[in-house]
Amino acid sequence: MQSLFTTLLVIDSILIVIATLMQPSKQQDALSALSGGATDLFGKQKSRGFEAFMEKVTVVLAILFFAFALVLAYLFAH
Repeated sequence: MQSLFTTLLVIDSILIVIATLMQPSKQQDALSALSGGATDLFGKQKSRGFEAFMEKVTVVLAILFFAFALVLAYLFAH
């Protein structure tokens, strides 16, 4: 059982890295962080299309990662 969850955790970790790398870059946000972000105060747009999909995939993979990690911690403790 432990090896199954360890394998699932490794696969999930790899998928998180891939999902993070596939997200579109936000260089505008990095530039605004240096300048104080005053220009983005009212111009914030909601994510759409591929960007929104990748954000949701990353959140789901992160939740799975923590769930697998907690299950593994429980299995190793008992």
